[in-house]
Amino acid sequence: MKIVLQRVKEARVEVEGRTVGRSGRGLCLLVGIEKGDTEGDAEHLALKAVELRIFPDEAGKMNLSLADVGGEALAVSQFTLAGSVRKGRRPSFDGAEEPARAEALFSHFVDSVRGRGIRIETGVFQAVMAVHIVNDGPVTFILESRRANPSGGA
Repeated sequence: MKIVLQRVKEARVEVEGRTVGRSGRGLCLLVGIEKGDTEGDAEHLALKAVELRIFPDEAGKMNLSLADVGGEALAVSQFTLAGSVRKGRRPSFDGAEEPARAEALFSHFVDSVRGRGIRIETGVFQAVMAVHIVNDGPVTFILESRRANPSGGA
C-alpha cells in the first residue's frame, strides 16, 4: 500500500462537476492498493497518517499530529500509485490489486482513520475525479507499508 500524504489548508474532490468529498485543514491522502496488501497494511498506514508529527507547534517546529491539531482528512483512491514505469514508456498496472479487493482495503483504511477520531471524507472509487488541493508548506510524504514493515502486516 502506498500513500501520498499532503498537509493541506483545504482539499476537495469532484466527480462530474459535483463535490463529493472535502476537508479543511489537515491531510489529503492519495491511496494506492497493491497486490498482496492486507487489512494490517491499511491499519498500519492509517495509524501512521494520524500520528505523523508534521504540523507546526507554537515554535513553528513540525511537532504535532493530525489528531493533535484536530485536523480533517480527504482520502482518494488512486490505483496509478501501484503502477510501474520502470520499463518502456507505457505504465504497467500489473501490481495494482483487483478492484473489489482494492475497494474493500481502501474502505478499511478509511474506517481505521475514522476509528481514531478523525473526520474523513472520500472520493468515489473508480470514478474519474478532479482533486483540488491547497498545499500547506508544501509538506508531502510518501508512506509505504511494505518498506516500513517488510513482512507486509501491521
